[in-house]
Amino acid sequence: MSEQANKNVTLISSDEFSFIIPKPVALKAGMLADMLGEDSAFSESMSNTCNLDIRGVVLEKVCEYLLFKQRYESVDNKETVPDFQERIPPEIALELLVAADYLQSKLRAH
Repeated sequence: MSEQANKNVTLISSDEFSFIIPKPVALKAGMLADMLGEDSAFSESMSNTCNLDIRGVVLEKVCEYLLFKQRYESVDNKETVPDFQERIPPEIALELLVAADYLQSKLRAH
């Protein structure tokens, strides 16, 4: 596998939508870090692909949030950071909360 391919991971939703995000971004979610880490014995660490039991519309928002956190985690002036909650459609809010808990998407210190 090429060096470039190792820089991205593919997250596949339960309804078979695929989301390609940078590996360092995916590693911010605890469960994904456990699955994709270099020391992991999971097959996902070799293929850089994770099949998740999360609907596509929800997984899309998870990926968007992980990218959002990466983009704004080093901003000095927190007043310039937009409110992510405004991007969450109310109809998926509860399902998104469950997915975040499942993925343990607290930012890890790397």
